[in-house]
Amino acid sequence: MSDFDLDLQAVEDQMDDDEREGSRIVLGVLDGSTPDGEWIAEVDGGAVLVLDVEGDVNELAAGFARDVTEMGGELMRFRDFLLVTPPGVVIDTERL
Repeated sequence: MSDFDLDLQAVEDQMDDDEREGSRIVLGVLDGSTPDGEWIAEVDGGAVLVLDVEGDVNELAAGFARDVTEMGGELMRFRDFLLVTPPGVVIDTERL
């Protein structure tokens, strides 16, 4: 038996609703059909974006990449995907 009592329900109850709201991953396609403002709003709301890139990533992400980095987020191309994270979520590339 363990020497400590871990009450996960109590921990979950203490989490802010805002924190739970922002903890999500959005899968999408970066092809120019989604307005840049929608991607910015998702990241600003705490979402991580995993976008399948269909075209030139530099051209397609130009409308939101600067805004994301200025707010403290990160962008990284990985294979055919663009990963976009909000402030406080680090993209760890150590194992690549």
